[in-house]
Parts: sequence; structure tokens; C-alpha cells
Amino acid sequence: MKMFRKSQFTRQCLQAGVMIIALMLLLITVGVSSAQGPVERHYDETGHTVRGRFLTFFDKYGGLAIFGYPITEEFRDPQSGMLVQYFQRARFEWNPNNPERHQVQLGLLGDELKLGQPRLTLSQIPSSTNPSCYYFPQTGHAVCNAFLDYFRANGGLDVFGYPITEFKIENERIVQVFQRARMEWRPEQAPGQKVQLALLGSSVFNFHKLDSKLKEPAVIRSVTRLNVRASVGDPVSRRSGIQPIYVFVTDQHDKALDGVLLTAVVHFASGNQNFVFPLTNTRGMTQIDVPFGSKAGSQVSIDITATYRNLIGQTRTSFLPWW
Repeated sequence: MKMFRKSQFTRQCLQAGVMIIALMLLLITVGVSSAQGPVERHYDETGHTVRGRFLTFFDKYGGLAIFGYPITEEFRDPQSGMLVQYFQRARFEWNPNNPERHQVQLGLLGDELKLGQPRLTLSQIPSSTNPSCYYFPQTGHAVCNAFLDYFRANGGLDVFGYPITEFKIENERIVQVFQRARMEWRPEQAPGQKVQLALLGSSVFNFHKLDSKLKEPAVIRSVTRLNVRASVGDPVSRRSGIQPIYVFVTDQHDKALDGVLLTAVVHFASGNQNFVFPLTNTRGMTQIDVPFGSKAGSQVSIDITATYRNLIGQTRTSFLPWW
């Protein structure tokens, strides 16, 4: 009896140790996965790439919907000496001497274009009890109604800065200019898109007469990562027949890659079988048809490996013979 208890205790300790090690490995994996994240993103629409801290700020504060596409790469501004990057609606600036939260800031484009108006007089300031308006004493202007809702929902001062005008009518549209942006009311748009931002980044780039070569598409870097996606023709299939396996391969910019070599290990209940795909085509796609016969309810998993130059990418798919 004592030996049984001792053996049982030892077994329980070993099981607990295995569980702790597994948990530690899981936490390490999650930590590595969280730390990795994209470090750059290329936009074919303009031929430019957003990287590092600029990309983090871009994603945090609304991405394309707020800033538009990048229209330059990062470059050293000839006037300020700062590292900057122009977007359709903004200019990102790198300020390494600021606290970390404020190292990436947006340029004061509305100020640079001299679009400001005189401050409100005391009698024009909206009441502090008016929930639809908020007055900013720093610049002497108020933001109201849909513009105030948009301001609060999309980054506030960090993205727009202070208002430097009241709302006004220009070219039959209601507009309001901020230090870093210009809002426009477009009632013809769908709900949630009626407030839109003007292309101030493009306007300021032209205003400063910067070198037009900065807008020329950059050369895309060499392939640094393989993204491999796979699927089967019949996820729940007959117990025997032919199973199509489809694979799609892209690079770190999600551009299709041709000429990628792919192999598959299909794990049947009777044993593993190896297959080689044709090289991917110009759309990054390839396919093989795998004959199979398996008992119902025995899932068939498929491990796929992609090889391109010195890179390797992997994925897995499966199907279930059932009827």
C-alpha cells in the first residue's frame, strides 16, 4: 500500500512537472509571437513602405482611413532636419528626444498652410454646458456636432491637434481646419463615412516644393518571408477518392510568388505519404490531386513545406473522410 502511494505520488509529481514545462513553453511561444508583428508594410498603390515606429503609430490611429497611403519613403527633411514621411493626409515626424509616447508626431500642416482664423470673441464662445460643442482656449475655437464626434473617436489632439478655425462653408461643403488636418462633411457618403479628411499631406508636400523624386515608387526589398496558405477541395469527403490540395504563397508584402517549390506529407491512418507540387505560377498558386482511401471518421492531416531560395515556410490543412 505504501509503495502504491509512493508510486502514485511520484507519477503525479511528474505529471505536474510536465504541465508546468508545457505552460512555460506556451508562454514563451505567445511572448515571441506577440513581440514579432509586422515591422514594415508596402503599398503597391503608391509604391512606398511604412516601417517601424511610423507603422505602429499608423496602425494605432486608424491607418489608411485617417492618413491615406504613404506618398514618400522616410527621408531627412531639408528644413527641419527631422526624419519624416509624407502620407496623403499627414506628415509623420520622428522626435527621438521626446518621451517614448511622443516620439512619433504629426506635422502641423494646417498651420504651415496658414489656414487659421482669428479667435472667437467672448460672446461667440459656446456655453460649457452645450454637449454638442467643446471650446479649446488654446487656439480660441470650438469643435461641434459630427466633427466633435469624429475628433473624439479618432485620436483627438494626437491626430488632429487643436482647431484653428470654426466650421465654415467652402465650395458648398462644411469644413473645419485643425493644426494637423482638415475635416469635410460629405452627407452623400454612407453612415460612418460622412466626415472625411482632406489630402493635406499632398498639399503641404507641393507647398514646400519638395523634390518630386521623393514620390517615385521605391524598389521593393528582396523576399524575406514566405506566407503559405493551403486548403482542400472537400473538407468533409467520401471515404475514398481524389482530394485536391490547393496552396497559395506570398511574400512579406502579401505579393504572389511564382517558382516556389512545395512538398506535402499526408498523414493517413495507414501511414504517411509524400507528394511534390508543381512550382507555383505567377499568381502564387499550385495544386495536386491526392488519391486516398480511409475509414470514416479518421481525420487526414497534411503538412506542407514551401522552399524559395534560402527561405522555408510551412502550413497545415486537413480533411475528414466521412461518408
